[in-house]
Amino acid sequence: MASVPKILAFAGSLRKDSHNKKLVQIAAAAARNAGAAVTVLDLRELSLPVYDADLEAQKGLPANARKLKELMLAHQGLLMSCPEYNSSVTGAWKNTIDWASRPAPGEGPLAAFNGKVAAILSASPGALGGLRGLVHVRAILSNINVLVLPEQLAIPKAHEAFAEDGSLKDAQQQTTVQRIAERLVAVLKKLIT
Repeated sequence: MASVPKILAFAGSLRKDSHNKKLVQIAAAAARNAGAAVTVLDLRELSLPVYDADLEAQKGLPANARKLKELMLAHQGLLMSCPEYNSSVTGAWKNTIDWASRPAPGEGPLAAFNGKVAAILSASPGALGGLRGLVHVRAILSNINVLVLPEQLAIPKAHEAFAEDGSLKDAQQQTTVQRIAERLVAVLKKLIT
């Protein structure tokens, strides 16, 4: 019997009605339909402090940073929808990556990222859909030993892109998101078999 890939899905946004949270839900549903076990994480619920090496030295990893790392360690894949702030990544997304990168005692460097495979998406009200931010997301993840799939999608005019039911109004965009999620599952199935 083949192993079931485990994917951790989250948006790099804290906003309650985030376009990227909607987008990651579409992708997560497609990954589940393709045979993965998907955990959707809302970064707002973690309420992580801004990474501070002095805080870490005095108190160790905060409880929610430990929870985040446990989640990352338990999943082989990452499915992320990342908004673009000022032509780059959001502070919330980068802070999440920074806390998860911190080694626990006796743990090797980047344990939460080594060997992971990621699919990345973005949605933005702007004309480029967050594409400039995805360049930085890809660079950061690649530098911490994550294999980032070449397929990606940036949804422009995100404030107009979603239907009432949470799906994308543009059928081609909806299909592309689903295809990217399915590709992530297919790659993980090959790697964990």
